Amino acid sequence: LISVLTMWQKVQIFYHGILERGDKRTDDWLLVHSPVPISCIFFCYLIIIWVGPKLMAKREPVNLKPVLIVYNFAMVCLSAYMFYEFTASSWLAGYSLLCQPVDYSHSSLAMRMARVCWWFYFSKVIELSDTIFFILRKKNSQLTFLHVYHHATMIFNWWAGVKYVAGGQSFLIGLINSLVHVVMYLYYGLAALGPNMAKYLWWKRYLTSLQLLQFFIVTIHTAYNLFADCDFPDSMNVVVLAYSLSLIALFSNFYYRSYLVKQGRENSARPQRKYTKKVA
Repeated sequence: LISVLTMWQKVQIFYHGILERGDKRTDDWLLVHSPVPISCIFFCYLIIIWVGPKLMAKREPVNLKPVLIVYNFAMVCLSAYMFYEFTASSWLAGYSLLCQPVDYSHSSLAMRMARVCWWFYFSKVIELSDTIFFILRKKNSQLTFLHVYHHATMIFNWWAGVKYVAGGQSFLIGLINSLVHVVMYLYYGLAALGPNMAKYLWWKRYLTSLQLLQFFIVTIHTAYNLFADCDFPDSMNVVVLAYSLSLIALFSNFYYRSYLVKQGRENSARPQRKYTKKVA
């Protein structure tokens, strides 16, 4: 019993340490103070992924066209706003692309950066809706490991980002990802308008390439800062580096299977031209 109590006390000390070591500026913001609320959202998300397809198995797909159009173009606007805020805040504050410690002050620019970091974090919670829409539309083939892993882990990564490092080096990830998501949700929004837009969506393959490019940039940037003398937590750099490498592996595999293998099959299926030797 004593050992159990001691273990529980250690858990409590560890948990209170998580709470106390955070950025005091963001501590009372929505879904920031404790990891419990975002963990509850995470478990609800997993339950929906498990139960949702079963509930929809004998039902017709839900027509979400109006919802998807509004949702995707709203996400374009939110992503564009965040890209602007990340760019403006970092530019006005004279941020360095190579090494930028977090400004924990309450200055207007430091708080502006912290706020857009929170919006970026909250946008990742909103993006869990992507999965729910797939389930309601019975697009279960879209519920891949890559999709679930990426959506489920981003909320924890950015909870930690806003909780401990709302600014500094974190800004580059948010800036690049917001720009990519402007393009991505624009594609989804146009696709939601209907089949008549298909001829304008030839650039889907390049969207995946753009996503891969952002992960390579983040990986190189983080690796540099991990080994440079920069006043930014190494623990955060290690997590970001490992996470970026995992996404490079997963997205590269997706690109290979979706485009390169498919293209190879199409080329093999094309009829070969037969050439006959002309006899004089």
